Amino acid sequence: MGRRTWWHAIAALAVACAAAAAVAADRGFSVTGAGAGAAAVVTTPEEMGLLRKVANFLWQTDGNSYHHVWPPMEFGWQIVLGTLIGFFGAAFGSVGGVGGGGIFVPMLTLIVGFDPKSSTAISKCMIMGAAVSTVYYNLKLKHPTLDMPVIDYDLALLIQPMLMLGISIGVVFNVIFPDWLVTVLLIILFLGTSTKAFLKGVETWKKETIVKRETAKRLEQASEEPEYAPIPTGPGAATEAKMPSDEAPSLMKNIYWKEFGLLTCVWMAFLVLQVTKNYTATCSSWYWILNLLQIPVSVGVTMYEALGLMNGKRVLSSKGNEQTTLKFHQLCIYCFFGITAGVVGGLLGLGGGFIMGPLFLELGIPPQVSSATATFAMMFSSSMSVVEYYLLNRFPVPYALYFVIVAFIAAIIGQHVVRRLINWLGRASLIIFILAFMIFVSAISLGGVGISNMIYKIQQHEYMGFENLCKYDA
Repeated sequence: MGRRTWWHAIAALAVACAAAAAVAADRGFSVTGAGAGAAAVVTTPEEMGLLRKVANFLWQTDGNSYHHVWPPMEFGWQIVLGTLIGFFGAAFGSVGGVGGGGIFVPMLTLIVGFDPKSSTAISKCMIMGAAVSTVYYNLKLKHPTLDMPVIDYDLALLIQPMLMLGISIGVVFNVIFPDWLVTVLLIILFLGTSTKAFLKGVETWKKETIVKRETAKRLEQASEEPEYAPIPTGPGAATEAKMPSDEAPSLMKNIYWKEFGLLTCVWMAFLVLQVTKNYTATCSSWYWILNLLQIPVSVGVTMYEALGLMNGKRVLSSKGNEQTTLKFHQLCIYCFFGITAGVVGGLLGLGGGFIMGPLFLELGIPPQVSSATATFAMMFSSSMSVVEYYLLNRFPVPYALYFVIVAFIAAIIGQHVVRRLINWLGRASLIIFILAFMIFVSAISLGGVGISNMIYKIQQHEYMGFENLCKYDA
């Protein structure tokens, strides 16, 4: 059932992308055009009227209907309420590894007053702020059971280049796709992934319960056979009684610099291509060449990691004893989901963690590692989205800086509080339940906003079709 849900969601996204590509390729289409070819095709007035209505609904040839709405930055109840909601969204989102975009976008649209597409762009800025804060916090932490960092750098190196390629595609689709199509895709995808994550949380909770019971039995048996042990005294007694720390002794040794450097090089390559593309005419030959150059950059790095995983030279060490040599078709599926996560992130203004989180859990990655690695990959992808949206003039900088600071502070507090709760309760499944909760709330909030906008546009008889990328002007 879980796989069927995943593939249904992917199929819906693929159909939508194909529709956008077909419409974009035919952006000069006009149903009223007459010429030599018109005489060869006989159509009745009724058929022509229906065809014209469908074409006008789906496509405009005389420009772009998008106009951004940026409210003035003034202190008031909107800023206060938006800050509170953004704070809690960033705190919970950073813990679940999803960023919190499902909370940010409705808050920015309904409360602060931005238009949906500007809200998407500012949401990416907030996700970037929360991701940078969370990664900084996680860099010094160790794996919950193994002697390695909590961030799986090999897993990030496999997924992140594909994620960034998907982000670039998603940002383009964000310009082209109509709001109603985005809403439909969002509801289908998020309800499926939230259900999957919740079921995984229940399964993990049951396993943790069994482990706690077995541990309690062993403690009872040990207490029935008491052995003499000297009572610890002296100034070092309290230190010896402490629980082992989950922090690495050295921050510098806890970072895999080779993998980190490769990921940074991919980010820099994408940044150069995006900045250069900004100085070319949209839809010109150089525009498409620079877009296509992203493919060898991302595929090359991913193939380097994938070949190492196939040959056994590299391993997803966070899986511990469960690690196996990955097959070619498995790697293709992981890369495909990485691209899909990026497309969703760029299209909806959300963190790719909404896809990567459940995917990593299905791979058998521990919840703490899944959350930390997904956030690590999102730090690169979200910052790239911010650059692209900035070049498209999609958000006001003062507002973005303010909400980035809010998200940065909230993420640190959220990580610290939940880490204490996990150590106290002994249940890492708490992270999975937060992940499922955030995805479900995002589906309800974003879906509700999207449906409300659809109803308003229908009542106002506004254009609800695809936009023309080549005539886009922010």
